[in-house]
This record gives sequence, C-alpha cells and structure tokens, in this order.
Amino acid sequence: MVLFAAAVARGQNPPGESWNPVVGPPAGAKYAGEKVCAACHIQESDSYMKTPMAQAAALPADASILHKYSRLTFQSGPYHYLISTQDGKSIYSVTDGKKTISEPILWAFGMPLSGQTYMLWHDGAYYQSRVSYFTDVNGLGITLGIPLTPPRTLEEAFGDRQDESIGRLCISCHTTGADVGGVFQPRNSVPGVSCEACHGPGAQHVAAIQQRKPAAASAAILNPAKLPPYELDDFCGSCHRTWSQVVQMQVMDVRNVRFQPYRLQISACWSPSDSRISCLACHDPHQTVVRSTAVYDSKCLACHQEKGGPKLAGHPGPACPVSAHDCVTCHMPRYELPGGHIKFFDHNIRVVRAGAPYPP
Repeated sequence: MVLFAAAVARGQNPPGESWNPVVGPPAGAKYAGEKVCAACHIQESDSYMKTPMAQAAALPADASILHKYSRLTFQSGPYHYLISTQDGKSIYSVTDGKKTISEPILWAFGMPLSGQTYMLWHDGAYYQSRVSYFTDVNGLGITLGIPLTPPRTLEEAFGDRQDESIGRLCISCHTTGADVGGVFQPRNSVPGVSCEACHGPGAQHVAAIQQRKPAAASAAILNPAKLPPYELDDFCGSCHRTWSQVVQMQVMDVRNVRFQPYRLQISACWSPSDSRISCLACHDPHQTVVRSTAVYDSKCLACHQEKGGPKLAGHPGPACPVSAHDCVTCHMPRYELPGGHIKFFDHNIRVVRAGAPYPP
C-alpha cells in the first residue's frame, strides 16, 4: 500500500495518514461532492465525467444497459439466466429447471464501452454475478475472472461469493465514500470513482479555500501526482492491483494482464524512482484513455534514444532497431482473457519474442 506516513513527512499532508482509495478517510471526514469540486476545477471535471472511472458504478435505476435491454438471457449448461428490469428495479435470476435463485441487483459495475458486471446480496453475503453484459456481443457471457468450468451447484452458478473483505473492496473501488472511519456504509456511497475517491474528502479543503488559507487548503487534500513513482503505482494499484496483491492472489497466468500496475512493475525498464515510467507518465486520469498507439511514442522516447537521432543524456534506453513508431503495438502486445470479450494491452513492457509464452 501507499506509504502515507512518508507523504506526511514530506509535507504533503494527505487527508489522514491511514487514508487511501479503498480504506477510506478517518472518522469525521466530510465529502464536498462533485458539484462543489467542479465549481473550481471546471475543465478537469468536464473531461473526467466522461471517463470509465467516473462511470464505474451505477444503481440499477440509472444503469442504461439494464434499461436498454429489459430482458437479458443466457444459457450455460443446465443453468438458465435472466436479468429483467421493470420500473427501475432489476432482478437477476438463475434456474436449473427445478430450483431458482432470484435477487435484486444492488450495483451495476462497468459502463457501455466494454461491459457491466452486477453485485448482488444473497444468503448473508455479497456475490459477483456469474454472468455479465458484454458490449461486443450485446448480451450476457461469463464474467471476467470466473473459471469457465461448469458450476457444481445452483449457488455456484448464481455467482462468485465474496468474503466480507473482498465485497467491501469491490464496492469501495467502484464507488466513493462507502467507508468512513472504518465503518462500511455502502448505501451512503456515491456511484463511480469521483474526484474525492482519489484526492480525499474535500470539505476541509473547500473551507480553507473560502477562508483564503492556501497552505491549509493544500494540506487538506491529496495530489497523487506528487507521490514518488513507487507510491503512485501502488496508489493506483489499490484498485487496479499492486505487485504484492497479485503475488498474494497467485494469479500467475494471462488473467493478470488486466492488473496494469503489477504488469508495469515487472517491466525491465520500470524504476521505483523514475517518474517517466509511472502510471501518470502515460495516462491522465482526468481524461478518457487515448486509443491511438502513436500518441505513446513520445512517452517511450522520454527514456529511449531515437533511431538515427543524437545521443541524449538521461536517455538510457537504446534505440529500437525496428521502428520509432507505434512502439506499444510490439512492446505491449494485447491479450484476450479466455472468454473475456476484451483485449488488454500488456503493461509488462519488453522485447516480445515470436512464439514466446505469456510471462506471468
């Protein structure tokens, strides 16, 4: 996890030494809300609201996919799935022809760009739906990360039962303000990763601005961009998975391609102290991810020599003998998870040999 105590020592003063994107702020911390943030940060707010992170969660009444498709069905072996939506309420059901489990959908995680998975409550526990909506097929399919092997029971067919810590993590990563002072209250959370999910509760910051106390205002909010690279990557990894989390999970196959901070940190060129190879070096979280591969050439050339160009100090990376364009198409190949419907760029930046197996 991010070393917040170190950040405090450097004078950054994030909102509480124990705060991070998923643990939540200390007791008594108050959120200002997106509209208050947008009043000052107009440009960042306008662009951010269009990003997948801002739309990472929706209540069923606001989930456009569920209302566009009022009946979604799927068959997996003997199990038949139905998601039906009426009057703002969505019911998720699975039956084996003899017995049926039906529960209301609590949260829709994801957005129309790629797909949507559903969070449910059944038999005293959170469940991740076994089937999800995928945009490329305009219908349901097996949820990413869930084994494609046939379920043994109706309960297993219903979904992936989450222990308390995992269910809490899922909701905290997709919403804002679900956990305050160690008290988990998901009904009080705001759908999506809002400004304050990454920068911390802003009420104290706003109050200091209004009182014209710039030093106090700066101390009351966290700017992740000021974290050193190793802390920044772990900060993003709080939801996107850190190196230590993936090792602990023992996901040592192609399924970990979607855990970008972990993949980045095992790259040969990654450095814990070089900001040219951190998450923010290539991605502005206030903007939708740029899909043009050519845009990232300049990021590579911030460290690498350019083919045929002058030798530059501070550019330890050798020039690519093949090309100086579209670097990521070769050095960050795309992989599709089995049955995943989505291809991910592998953030393990490397020289890829023909026929080489996926490096876990």
